[in-house]
Amino acid sequence: MVSQWQLLRPSGSNFGRPDPTVAHEQHPLPGVVHLLGSKHRLHLIQKFHKMNRTTLSVVSAAVAALCVAACAHATAQETKLRVNVFPSPQNLPLYVAQEKNLFAKRGLTIEIQVTPNSQAQRDGLVNGRFEIAQAGVDNALALIEVAKQDVVIVSGGSTGLNEMVVRPEIKSYDDIRGKTVVVDATNTAFALLLYKMLDLKGIKKGEYGIHPAGACSFRRDAMKSDPNKVAAMMNPPCSTFAKKDGFPSFGMATDAIGPYLADGHWVMRAWARANSETLVKYLQAIVEGYRWAANPANRAEVVAVMAKYLKIDNDVAAQAVELEVRPNGGLAKDASFDMVGFRNTLKLRAELEGGDPNADAAKYIDLSYHQRALQGL
Repeated sequence: MVSQWQLLRPSGSNFGRPDPTVAHEQHPLPGVVHLLGSKHRLHLIQKFHKMNRTTLSVVSAAVAALCVAACAHATAQETKLRVNVFPSPQNLPLYVAQEKNLFAKRGLTIEIQVTPNSQAQRDGLVNGRFEIAQAGVDNALALIEVAKQDVVIVSGGSTGLNEMVVRPEIKSYDDIRGKTVVVDATNTAFALLLYKMLDLKGIKKGEYGIHPAGACSFRRDAMKSDPNKVAAMMNPPCSTFAKKDGFPSFGMATDAIGPYLADGHWVMRAWARANSETLVKYLQAIVEGYRWAANPANRAEVVAVMAKYLKIDNDVAAQAVELEVRPNGGLAKDASFDMVGFRNTLKLRAELEGGDPNADAAKYIDLSYHQRALQGL
């Protein structure tokens, strides 16, 4: 703002030209203003500056309003999703997508929740405590068939890398008879794999006890603390720790029963329909996370991500990463859906829990969101 003294400079001075010390202002109509008497000249210029201050206030208010609106719009575009998982290497694409901001660049904010057991996960989805489950698809089947909930599986995930791990004194399947096996929950996913592996070796339900302990780390702890709890299904890194403690493996589940779809992404069907674009963006980030994790050039950083999220040492993380992303590893490429494995999952549940072993797979899945995700990459 120029001073009143500068405004009253006599004609013949630089009055009427832009004041070189005030680069942002210029007096209007200089040829007219300098013809006026000093009194009228002062009145006119003061009126002009008053108008400028008013205009500036209006413009400032408008700019502030636009900033507020822009910030509100940006916030509105940021969608929060809660994803429920077991702590496991199968979640590697999720961990990478979170760490490399692959969700953030799509306007998604992800809260990763860790479930203590399958029942808590099932209940949590139905009761709206999270939007997406990334875990054993057999839990989705149980919700659909037993709890009569409208749940849908929207992508594949992995084979699970499940293997039967036993206590050191167990030398044969016969040694398990009369003892107790440890499971997550008694009627779900990997427990059914354990029952089937035992059945194939002639050990029938009723010939052993069943102890539900929850997630893999709890199953391992139960076996370590009680010599009567002798067998459990485990996957990395839990199985790695158990074998380091001298607990041997009786083999991979897929070697016994064939292809098996262990985990994938599943949601409430109504939520998927109402939030289809959000779900597609989520799956795109997962696919991109898998691709980044599977790239050998990123191996050191991938190991660091695995170690960070599972809170394990780098050597254990490196082994888990190798098992997941190597050729024919545990993770499905681009979260693709293994239909052959899924049919085995359906048959296993029908055999051990009741149901139609030839049920139409379309009843349980909707892969259109995954297909749209791939098309958009």
